[in-house]
Amino acid sequence: MVRVDLNISLDGFATTTDQTPENPFGEDWPRLVDAYAATRTVQERVFKDTSGKGTTGIDDKYAKEYFAGVGAEIMGAGMFGLHNFPDDPNWRGWWGEEPPFRVPVFVLTHKPRPSVEMAGGTIFHFLDTTPAEALRQAVAVADGKDVRIGGGAGVVRDFLKAGLVDRLHVAIVPILLGRGIRLWDDLRGLEAGYTVKAETAESGTVHLTFQR
Repeated sequence: MVRVDLNISLDGFATTTDQTPENPFGEDWPRLVDAYAATRTVQERVFKDTSGKGTTGIDDKYAKEYFAGVGAEIMGAGMFGLHNFPDDPNWRGWWGEEPPFRVPVFVLTHKPRPSVEMAGGTIFHFLDTTPAEALRQAVAVADGKDVRIGGGAGVVRDFLKAGLVDRLHVAIVPILLGRGIRLWDDLRGLEAGYTVKAETAESGTVHLTFQR
């Protein structure tokens, strides 16, 4: 199965635009991912906090699903950070020396570079290719497990337009961003062919799932 899990604002934006050199993530990004980052699963998996800290409700249920059953990941150059560090051959991504993916990750970029092997099982491969070809390579190494399209929003939209996504989960956060990259642009009629369900978490986040 090919999966997407994405946080978006109430007005459909999956990216923020208020970053500065002094605050490279901006103030809006923490607001967009706050409920997700607060879950026990993310505290353990991403922040390495094994104290039991974190929420355990509906948001955490989807956070557990995010990591479960994934055999390979595909992401864009921006999600890896190549837009910020395009000429740094030593740049190894945002997630430290032990990223949370723990599977092969295929990074779509117009400037391929040698693969990077990290602690914990994550290996970053850099491809200049089409969504369909990237997916073919990811499926080949996923060992029968799911392939997740990690983001950003532009990459996810490319895979959706190509009809390559079996399950789309969006966590709609009750904030308004007003600008950025909107997930839904040019996707009129996307819901056709999917079964759609919604579930509201204690945080007010609406988890919307499109499933073939």
